[in-house]
Amino acid sequence: MHTTFGKTRIAPTPSGYLHIGNVLSFATTAALAGRTGAKILLRIDDMDRDRVEREYVQDIFDTLNFLEIPWHEGPRNYEEFEQEYSQVHRLPLYSAALQQLWEVGHVFACTCSRAQVLSHSKDGSYPGTCRHKGLPPDTKDACWRLRTDVNAVVHMRTLQGIEEHPFPTLMADPVIRKKDGYPAYQLSSVVDDMHYGVDLVVRGMDLRPSTLVQLYLAKLLRAGSFLDTTFHHHGLVSGADGMKLSKSAGATSVRYLREQYGTREEVWRVIRQCGNVITI
Repeated sequence: MHTTFGKTRIAPTPSGYLHIGNVLSFATTAALAGRTGAKILLRIDDMDRDRVEREYVQDIFDTLNFLEIPWHEGPRNYEEFEQEYSQVHRLPLYSAALQQLWEVGHVFACTCSRAQVLSHSKDGSYPGTCRHKGLPPDTKDACWRLRTDVNAVVHMRTLQGIEEHPFPTLMADPVIRKKDGYPAYQLSSVVDDMHYGVDLVVRGMDLRPSTLVQLYLAKLLRAGSFLDTTFHHHGLVSGADGMKLSKSAGATSVRYLREQYGTREEVWRVIRQCGNVITI
C-alpha cells in the first residue's frame, strides 16, 4: 500500500451550486493529501455543456476560498479556467481515446433514447438494443457505448490494498460519447486523470460503480497509470431523513449557508453537524 502520493484532485461539475456533500469530498481529499504529501489539482468537469453556467463555475472558486480548502494546480479564477483549463481544451485527447476504442471494436453506436431504454428496463440499465446492429460511427443522433463484459472482475487499488469487484451490471454498456459528440464523464475523467498524472482519487461511495467502469475502460485503453491509481471512497453526508444530499436541495448549498451564517467558522460548524467531515 502506498503511503505517499504525487497528486490528487478536486473535480466538481459546474451544473449547480456546490453543496455540503461536495465539501465533505473536498475536505477528505485535502486531509488525505496533507497526510500523504500529494499536491491537489482543481479540475472542473464542464463537458455537460447544456448545464454549465458561469455563476456555477464562480461558485467553485468562491466556496473553496471561503472555506480555505487549498489547491496547488489548476485555475484560480473564471478567466484562467476558460482560457487554459476547460475540458474543451482537451477535446483532442478525448477524441484520440474514442477513436482508439472504436478501431478495435470496443464501442458501438446506439440511437436509443433514454425513454426507450427505460421502456425495456425499469432500473435504467441498457438492454443491449443496438449492440449488434453494426451502426456506423457517424450515424445521426447516435451516442457511442462501451461494449462491456458484465462477467468481468475489476481490480481496484485502495488505501487498504487491492480489491476484486464484479463489474456493476446496472452500468453495462455505458455511454462514453454523447449524441452531441462530446465525451461522456466516464471517458473524460479517465483521460484527464491520466493527462494530469493523478495517482490518488477521492470520491463518495455512490461513485464506486463509476470507478469500476473507469478501471474497466482504462484496461481497454491500456492505461497502466490509471490502473495503478489508488481510490478512496468516503461515506456520504445525509439529511435528517437519511437521504443523500444533492444539488437540488437548495438549503444544503454552501452559498445558502454563507448567506445564513456569514462566518467561515459558523458554516463549518453547520457542515460538521451533517456528517463525518474530516478536518483539514
